[in-house]
Amino acid sequence: HVQLVESGGASVQAGGSLTLSCEAAGFVPTKRCVGWFRQAPGKEREGIASIYKRGGQITYAESVEGRFIISRDNGKISLQMNSLKPEDTAVYYCAAAASVSSTACAPGMSYPYWGQGTQVTVS
Repeated sequence: HVQLVESGGASVQAGGSLTLSCEAAGFVPTKRCVGWFRQAPGKEREGIASIYKRGGQITYAESVEGRFIISRDNGKISLQMNSLKPEDTAVYYCAAAASVSSTACAPGMSYPYWGQGTQVTVS
């Protein structure tokens, strides 16, 4: 049974930084793609970053590239968010997929496993 748990959401001022964490349980495949998504009120869910376990291939959406950094430390995937803007306000989710090639791992792909989300508010 796969479980993903996000943490680190908070309210911050514009220009500030915040780091989100995603920890996975029951999920240790050799090929794993983990992505971060966000959904703002009234908007569609947006894939913003992904990282591939083997080789650590990383992809960012244009909306966050240069400001957000996704990283991996054993079973924990982090999303460091810098220079935050009010438009970054959203519920942030991590998602995971197994047996995915490095070239397929991307923010926009389909992920079968999801966390419950953590709220980030930028004012």
